[in-house]
Formats: sequence, C-alpha cells, structure tokens
Amino acid sequence: MRNAAGSLPEHGRSLAGEIRQPVDDCVHCGFCLPACPTWRLWGQEMDSPRGRIDLFRALCDGRVAVSPATAEHFDRCLGCMACMTACPSGVRYDRVIEAARARVEGELPRPTGDRLFRALVFGLFPHPRRLRAAALLLWLARVVGLRWLLRRSGVLRCLPRLAQLDALAPRVQFRQLWSRQPRFVPARGQRRLRVGLVQGCVQRVFFPEVNAATARVLAAEGVEVAIPRQGCCGALSLHAGRIAEARHMAADLLRQLDEARVDIVVVNASGCGSHLKELGHLLADHPRLAARAEALAARVRDVTELLAVLPPRAPRASLRARVAWHTPCHLGHAQRLEADPRTALRTIPGLELVELDDGGTCCGSAGVYNLFEPDVAAELGARKADAIAATGAPVLASANPGCTLQLGSILSKRGVEVQAVHPIELLDRAIQEAEQTGGGSLGEP
Repeated sequence: MRNAAGSLPEHGRSLAGEIRQPVDDCVHCGFCLPACPTWRLWGQEMDSPRGRIDLFRALCDGRVAVSPATAEHFDRCLGCMACMTACPSGVRYDRVIEAARARVEGELPRPTGDRLFRALVFGLFPHPRRLRAAALLLWLARVVGLRWLLRRSGVLRCLPRLAQLDALAPRVQFRQLWSRQPRFVPARGQRRLRVGLVQGCVQRVFFPEVNAATARVLAAEGVEVAIPRQGCCGALSLHAGRIAEARHMAADLLRQLDEARVDIVVVNASGCGSHLKELGHLLADHPRLAARAEALAARVRDVTELLAVLPPRAPRASLRARVAWHTPCHLGHAQRLEADPRTALRTIPGLELVELDDGGTCCGSAGVYNLFEPDVAAELGARKADAIAATGAPVLASANPGCTLQLGSILSKRGVEVQAVHPIELLDRAIQEAEQTGGGSLGEP
C-alpha cells in the first residue's frame, strides 16, 4: 500500500532506485526468449524476460501503474533465471523481478481469496514449527482415512487451492515428525573444515533424512558440522515480493550463523542457497549487518559444490544404478552449478548418470509458484515428467525439496515408479555401505 504521503513504502522505493541499471542493461537481443518457459508456452512478449523488463521500466517511469493486468505478467514469471544463463549482456533479471514483485505487493490490493491464500502459505511454509504441526495433521488425516474421504467425496474439487496443497503434500511418516538434528556432528579423523548447515524449512520437516545424510557425509569427509538453531532464510518471501519479511528473516539467520563461527555455510536446498549467496545485496542498506551479510554470502556453498572441490577421503561402495539427474533452476541457472553435483556423484563407483532431454526447463515448482499458478506449473511439470520417464531410470536425483515434491506428485499420479532422492543421499548410501562391508573405493572425481 502507499503511505499517507502517497509515496512508495521505503523498501519498494529503494529497490526501484537500485534496479535502474539492470533494467537499462537489457539490449532486447532476444536470446532470453527461447530460454523462458512462459514465452515458450504462450509466445507473448509481455510474458518474456525482456517484456517484463520493459513493463517494469514503464512502471518506474510512471508511464503505467500497477494494476491486476500488469501484476499478472510478473506473477506468471517462475523466477527460474534461465534467462540469466542465456543473456549475453549479463542482465540481473533476478533483481528486476524481485523489485517488480515488491512494487506489486506494496501497491496492489489482492482479491480477498488470493490475499487469504497467500497469508496461509506465508504463514505456514517459512515457519518450521507450524509446518511440522501441519504435517502431523496430514499424518493423522491419512491414518484415520479423512484424507481419502475428502478426496473421494469431491469436497476438494470445490476448494481448488486446498486441493493443490493436498496434491503436493508427501506421504508423511510418523518418525519424521519428531526427527531432530544434533547441534554438532564431529569430523572423523583429522578435521579439515568447520561448516554450518542450513536446514531449510520444507527440507527439515518433509525431508529430514537429507539433512541427516548431509551431516554424515561431511563428517565422513573430515568436516565438522555445526547445526545452530535457525529460522527461515527468507527465500520464499523474497521471491514473492515480501521484501521486509525476507529481510527480517535473513537478518535473524545471519546472526544465528555468525554465532556458530564456521568457515563455510553449507546449504542442501538450492533455492535457499541462491538466496543466501545474495544476502549482501538484500541487506546492503542495513546499518549494522551489511558488511557481515556480504562476508557470510561469500562463504555460502551448496553441499555438492563443496564436495566437488574437497578431495574425497571416505571410501564409496559401488552403487549399480541408473540415476536420472535433474538440475534445479536455482542450482543450475541462479548459482551456475552445472558440473559440481555431477562431479560429486561421479565419485560413486558404478553409478550411471542419465541426463534429461528437456533443455533444462523449469519443472514448475519454483518455490511456491505451483501453489499460485497451478495450471502453468502442471503443464511444465508434465513435460519434465515425460523427460524423466523417457530415461527409464528407476532413480531421480534432484537437489531441491520443492522440485522433489512437484515431480513426485506428478509421477505418482501417472503411476511411474521412480524413487526421488537428493544426491547427498546417494553419497551417504555409498559411504555407509563401504563402512559396513569394509570395502569400497574413492571412485573417479
């Protein structure tokens, strides 16, 4: 909303000022068009990166105002950053879309239903305790048959947004609800590094085994792991234009990680990782935290990024498996880490990595995009599922929980039997099997 003086809220005004140079860097060459999922779906200029850049420039110049029509073009963007990989001019489209969404959230009153649903999503997903309580309700609903009854009765068809939440919800095991990571995992043998592990919100509730595997693998490689108490990093809020909320969450996490006194900050959810690597930009105007945020951002590494450069110490058993590799957008496009996860996985003897024939297109998850734009997300997810099924691989590796939920839901509906895992779980399995058998090798880096 506008304040009493009619000007933009402070966060909206500062972002608009910051963004002028990235907007002006766009030379309209068109290289971004075939890389953009929404342009490929519809072929509409205003649903392409350069079209959205033009629209935001018009907003900044006062030639157009924020309206439902203009907001729709920004809302339809997945934020996959494939355009940044394709752009020869290095345009920071990520900062353009974040600023545009901040303008929308600051100036446009959403319809009541949309506003309430967004309040539900952002009141739940960035809050692990609330999310854990929701997961407990999901488990109870499944155990007593209420979830089956709701689906069979057709009630959910009358509540499409809740139906989308239900469709994406994984099968929760009771033991997951009480899973907690220790605050400290010592390194085995001579210590090489001390790292702080960011647990993620969805990750720690629905995929706690990924955090446990991360700690075990790092410890086996001589890395001391600190897991401080922590809240949300703010990535989901930032990508939705909720800038003040994102800054508050990021500042809290920064303080918690600083107290842990670590050499490296390790992340195993690619959306969180790309966000934390930009922490210096997000908190650039904070009088006390700006320098600390910049310093911490420089120490953030995806777990596969760290393992790719850390000479392997722990033996790996041979895993004779064909594994389809899916690169999450915020790992490949935002962080530019195409090679590192493959390098880490190739240290497992016998593992066959199969590439997807999909051109690196987004799966449609995109944070909470599949909740707000379910039809577009479903179409993109179906294309990704086709590419996965075409490999014939029984295992799918992906390094982001949102992608795992999205693809798991679609593949399950199709009856396609594919086990979705995080790459760190494969490394953990290989190391544990080598320990149990007393064999194994270091494989090929």
